[in-house]
Amino acid sequence: MKYICAIGLTMMLAASAFAGGIKNGNDLIAAMYAKYAGKWYKTLTFEQKTTNFAPDGKAEVHTWYEAMKVPGCLRIDIAPTEQGDGILFADGKVFSFKGGVTMGGREFVHPLMVVGFDVYAQPVETTIEQVKKMGINLAIFHIEKWQGQSVYVVGAEKGDMRSPQLWVDKKRLIFTRLIQHSGKDRKSVSETQFNKYVKAGGGWVAAEVLFYVDGKQTTTEEYTRIKADAKLNNDLWDPEKWMSVDRNYWK
Repeated sequence: MKYICAIGLTMMLAASAFAGGIKNGNDLIAAMYAKYAGKWYKTLTFEQKTTNFAPDGKAEVHTWYEAMKVPGCLRIDIAPTEQGDGILFADGKVFSFKGGVTMGGREFVHPLMVVGFDVYAQPVETTIEQVKKMGINLAIFHIEKWQGQSVYVVGAEKGDMRSPQLWVDKKRLIFTRLIQHSGKDRKSVSETQFNKYVKAGGGWVAAEVLFYVDGKQTTTEEYTRIKADAKLNNDLWDPEKWMSVDRNYWK
């Protein structure tokens, strides 16, 4: 009964957003859900070229293989996969693996999963609460130009590039940019960009993801071999079965 009520509330919020126009972050999240409701892919696999840049500019390149289940589950196997290194996001926790072993998970909801993927597959009110916990003020809202396109900006006034904020493409209602505070003292400004979107099933995937801290690029991710709605074993996201499950999903 609770799940049915949640679906009903989600659809009411979405319908309200479309009927009255998008005027704030709540409306935007509801509209994002409504636009792809029942269409967005449930699973996604891809190969990722990860380039990390040291402060001196030296680049270090790794290959990651990833399996996603929307909402909330992401598995990262770091090549060579037989070593058992990787990261797992599942059930509101993150687990790091070294040599197939983890010291246990800690509470963590991946912000990029929330705004880039989960928003299209979970109740609107769930996403709203998760975005609030990122420190984004959903009442502050304006329209901006970004990479030649109109975007909605939630969490900051025009010209403010330091406050936590979410940028969403106005036409396709897909996430493009996230700005947050980072560092031990939370005084640094981190920026994530989702670029070069390609179609995937009934949704989209950004084939390029860029990360910056205080304006300096730290990481680049490039996605290839993208496959939506692949049939995947749920054990892929079970930390107890990290090494025992068939990990050839990316092939």
